[in-house]
Amino acid sequence: MASISLRNVAKFYGDVQVLFDCNLDIADHEFVVLVGPSGSGKTTLLRLISGLEHISSGDLYFGDRRVNDVDVGDRDIAMVFQNYGLYPHMSVYDNMAFGLKRRKVPKAEIDKRVRGAAEMLNMAAYLERRPRQLSGGQRQRVALGRAIVREPAVFLLDEPLSNLDAHLRVQMRAEILRVHRAVTATAVYVTHDQIEAMTMGDRIVVMSEGRIQQVGTPDELYDSPANRFVASFIGTPAMGFLSCRVERKDDTVNLASDSVTIRLQPDQARSVSRSGVERISVGIRPERLSLGEDKAADWTVRGIVDVVEMLGSEQYVHFGVDGGTLTARVSRDHPVKVQQTVLFSGAAEHLHLFDEATGRALS
Repeated sequence: MASISLRNVAKFYGDVQVLFDCNLDIADHEFVVLVGPSGSGKTTLLRLISGLEHISSGDLYFGDRRVNDVDVGDRDIAMVFQNYGLYPHMSVYDNMAFGLKRRKVPKAEIDKRVRGAAEMLNMAAYLERRPRQLSGGQRQRVALGRAIVREPAVFLLDEPLSNLDAHLRVQMRAEILRVHRAVTATAVYVTHDQIEAMTMGDRIVVMSEGRIQQVGTPDELYDSPANRFVASFIGTPAMGFLSCRVERKDDTVNLASDSVTIRLQPDQARSVSRSGVERISVGIRPERLSLGEDKAADWTVRGIVDVVEMLGSEQYVHFGVDGGTLTARVSRDHPVKVQQTVLFSGAAEHLHLFDEATGRALS
C-alpha cells in the first residue's frame, strides 16, 4: 500500500514558518503534481514526504503507518532530482545498479532489473557508455532508471526536466508517464511549470506562500479555480482580469468599470448578492473573447492592442483595458496590428467572479 496522507503538516526554520497546515491525501498508484512559483513550499513539502526534512508539526502517513520519525532509507521511496547525480566514472549499467549493489541484491536480480529498466527507457544500447557520452535527455533517463530498479512504493520527482530544452521536456513528459503506468507506483512530482502540471497530473496541488491553495484534476482547476491566484496561475496564456464595481438596481445586478458593463446571469447575480461585496475581480480566459461585436453577447469591451504573439494557426492579442491587460486568442484569419483599437464580446456564463478584497471565488 503506497497511499500518502498529510494531516496539518507545518514546517518551521527557526522562527520562520514556511509551510502552514498542509492537508493532502494521495491515493495508491496516483500521479500527483505539486505546482507553484518559486518559494511556494512545494519542494519543502516533497522533502518532508521523503524524510530529508523533519516535520515541525502534524502527521505524515504511508498507508496506515505514521512515518514522521521513520528514516528516509526505510520509507520505500526513490527520488529523481533536477541534478542527475550520476557518477561520471561509472557506466550507465553501473550507475543504475549502484544502489542495488549496496543493498547486496543478488547479481542475477540486479542484472534483470537493470536490463529491464534500460529496455523500458530505450537505453539498452547505451549501458556501457559513461554519462559524458550521453545527451541531457539520456542522462535523465539513467537517473530515472536508477530509481525504477529500486522498485519503490513511491517515486518522488523534484523538477527533473528543468535542465532540458523545450523539445526534450515534451519527450520526457511522455516518457515519465509511460514509465509510471508500467511500474504502477505512487508518484509525487514537483514543478514550477503549469504546462507540465496540466499535462501530467492525475491531480494537481497548487501552492503559494507555503499553503495549499487548491487540489483537483486539471479540468477542475481550469474550469473552477478556488481563488484568483489559482485562476491566474493555471492556464496559458494566463487569465486576464477586470476590476468592476457592483451595480444593484431594482432586481438586477450588473458589474461595471470605465470600459465595460456586464449583464450577469441570474445564478451569478444571486452569488454576488449573497456575498455582499462591492467590488468584483472578473476573470476572462483568452479563448472566451470573440473579436468584433455580437448583438447577443452579455458584454463588450474596447481596448488598444499592446502586443500580438503569432503562433502559427492562431495569435494571442494582448490589449489594454482600464489600466490593465486582457489577452484574447484570435484566428490568423483576422489580422490584428499593434496600436489598433479592437472590440471584443463575450458571454457572462464564461466569466469567473472573485471577491476583489480576498481573491475568493464566488460560486
